[in-house]
Amino acid sequence: MKNIFFLISALSIFISSCKKDPIINDKFKTTPYIIEVPKYFPIMNTNPLNPMTVEGFELGRKLYYDPILSNDGRSCASCHDQKYNFTTYASNALVHVNLAWNTNFLWNGHVTGTLEDIMMFEVGDFFNTDINKLNNSNDYKNLFKKAYNIDKITKTDVAYALAQFFRARVSYNSKFDKFIRGETDLSPSELNGYILFTTEKGDCFHCHTLPLTSDNQFRNIGLDSVFEAHNLGRYEVTHNPLDKGKFKVPTLRNIEVSAPYMHDGRFKTLAEVVEFYNSGVKVSSTIDPIMTKPGKEYGLKLTTKEKSDLISFLKTFTDTSFLNNKAFSKP
Repeated sequence: MKNIFFLISALSIFISSCKKDPIINDKFKTTPYIIEVPKYFPIMNTNPLNPMTVEGFELGRKLYYDPILSNDGRSCASCHDQKYNFTTYASNALVHVNLAWNTNFLWNGHVTGTLEDIMMFEVGDFFNTDINKLNNSNDYKNLFKKAYNIDKITKTDVAYALAQFFRARVSYNSKFDKFIRGETDLSPSELNGYILFTTEKGDCFHCHTLPLTSDNQFRNIGLDSVFEAHNLGRYEVTHNPLDKGKFKVPTLRNIEVSAPYMHDGRFKTLAEVVEFYNSGVKVSSTIDPIMTKPGKEYGLKLTTKEKSDLISFLKTFTDTSFLNNKAFSKP
């Protein structure tokens, strides 16, 4: 009986040793892409299914500037020019900066989630990308193979590559950042503007929370008192009457070069924006309570010097190293 047991054991060992080892594709290797983020920034929203790689970033960068995504000759860069903080005056599109911390996208928050989610909307709904054009391109097939080890490109793959390029674009080297890090001082005017921004006098900090300068929420700041099709805002998504006139709070990073301002581009200069907050607020049933604090029901009532100082501080958010970074430019 023992001999039979040993015979069976030996036979099973022999059979298992004859099985083919699993084939491992050791040729597919990517290079990790390290995103530089200052310690005083919140934790970045990432996607474990789409780890950052050099190959993925470069592929997303190429796609961003390529009209192959659309059917009418436009690319992402057509409406998002780097020197204007990845927007354009004509389009008045939301800027593409520090979007990795966003969970709500577009002026009315039509898309929520991660950068992969908003990129799926852009590829599928906005551009209606013809995925066959990418699959018929040997160049793109090779690039997607290197980045994701795939042979057939899908819209999800395109969205993931674009998300990598978006996630990497972090602005953190403005004069304001250098001031926070103790590397430089603000001028007297900028410092007074900073105090106005971060105290109840100016009340900017409630919505434009530092350091990202946006709380990622939707607010009615008193632009209009009557709401029609063009200015319904968040209501278009939720259909909640309390959301009429509420729009996404945009970042102020590089605000100096991001004109025009507001969801409809009604203000052409920062002076016009500040004057609106100072004396042009319109009350409605859905206006944010921050805008109607006692004594500020119709504006901040700042002096001419205070308005000038506030604008001086807003300009400290300009990050020329980001605006001129060749790594984010057209390849």
